[in-house]
Amino acid sequence: MPASDYPLLSVFWTMLLFFGFFLFLWIFIVVVMDVFRSHDMGGWGKAGWVIFLIILPVIGIIVYLIARGGSMHERQVAQMRQQEQEFRSYVQETAGGGGTADELAKLADLKAKGVINDAEFAAQKAKLLS
Repeated sequence: MPASDYPLLSVFWTMLLFFGFFLFLWIFIVVVMDVFRSHDMGGWGKAGWVIFLIILPVIGIIVYLIARGGSMHERQVAQMRQQEQEFRSYVQETAGGGGTADELAKLADLKAKGVINDAEFAAQKAKLLS
């Protein structure tokens, strides 16, 4: 029987190696992404780190995490803030609204053109500011 040829401890060991390999790949990819995300490093520095990571991956990852690991979080947060700002500006641009100030400016323009009177302007302004 095939099950008797592969004991339970070997199954656990195989699973540990399998998940360890994918954990290593994940850390490797995160480190390489951080190398390219870093704006304080020039092209030669990035190339050096990538070559070091490819030639000696385990030692390269450990050295990178010791040398530059503290600022990895800061670069990731900065990138997330930039993406959030780009998303917000895209949503505002797509929605076509600039917010309360823009609406008040439109109301003032309508009042200046005589389209609405003072009472309508005051009512719409109160509605916007509430």
